[in-house]
Amino acid sequence: MTYLSYVVRRILTIAPTLIGLSIVLFFLTRALPGDPARLALGPRATIEEVAQLRHLWGLDQPLYIQYYQFLTGIFHGSLGVSLESRQDVVMDLKTFLPATIELTTLAIALAVVIAVPLGVVSATHKDKWPDHFSRVFALAGVSLPDFWMAIMLTVIFGSWLALLPIGGRLSPQLSPPPSVTGSFLIDSLLAGNPTDFVNAFEHIILPAFVLSLPSIANIARVTRSTMIDQSSKDYVLTEYASGLPSFLVTYKYMLKNAFAPTLTLIALQYSTAFAGAVVIEYVFSWPGVGQYLAYAILSKDINAVTGVALVVGTIISIANTVADLAYAWLDPRIRFRQV
Repeated sequence: MTYLSYVVRRILTIAPTLIGLSIVLFFLTRALPGDPARLALGPRATIEEVAQLRHLWGLDQPLYIQYYQFLTGIFHGSLGVSLESRQDVVMDLKTFLPATIELTTLAIALAVVIAVPLGVVSATHKDKWPDHFSRVFALAGVSLPDFWMAIMLTVIFGSWLALLPIGGRLSPQLSPPPSVTGSFLIDSLLAGNPTDFVNAFEHIILPAFVLSLPSIANIARVTRSTMIDQSSKDYVLTEYASGLPSFLVTYKYMLKNAFAPTLTLIALQYSTAFAGAVVIEYVFSWPGVGQYLAYAILSKDINAVTGVALVVGTIISIANTVADLAYAWLDPRIRFRQV
């Protein structure tokens, strides 16, 4: 199988996955207890007012008709009207999604910068103190709850040491930079505003670090195991016997050959971090999709919940596809097994 045909086949699997996801999400949110129209109008609304709102939003239609209308709306670029904000969920997502993408992207970038060297050092010092430190750190990263780490770092760096802000994306006295990408870090650089950039970086560093901890642990563990596996290969022994420096052998040859599983894991960790940002955003009052979803669940905003979950599912599906394509590109044996 050629790589192009593998790419086409893999991409085509996204559509049925998303259709199945939309069906599950739609009917699960409609099965939640409570009447969205009643919650939107409040307890003092009359039965007639609730009935009118249910009719306006199409909630009095059979579920299969509601799903057909929902699916038709998706193809027209609409995810339905939010019962809380009274505007299309797509508009809400345009407001909140860039903050989550910025947070998740920085978290994964931090994870790669920290985890790959940590895994390499752990592998090259197997069963020595750097290796023990790496394994303990990895165990802590996957074991400690995100919300507990977020609260602890907030107390230490925000309250006790007062080194970093503990909420929001920017200090109240500063105005957000002109929106180009939706990322305050990038937009402040494009606007030539170093004050906004420094302030935005100070606000994002704690939530991004907490969000990156599980990814650091997983990437470091995979890098360590693959590097140890490569160290026993014949080509490594030959290069050492030829007198090549240890640093060159490790980082130019061993790491390059060991990086395929790590690269795949990085793509998967992005989708995992994106889905896991809900808790982190809530703790740090980060105005992203996670916080928007939390309030939507509390107010039973079924259109907002369905829309956010569908967007997150789409991002996860794309990230998984990218991971598969990257692995198949680095290791052609993968795509030939699919024949």
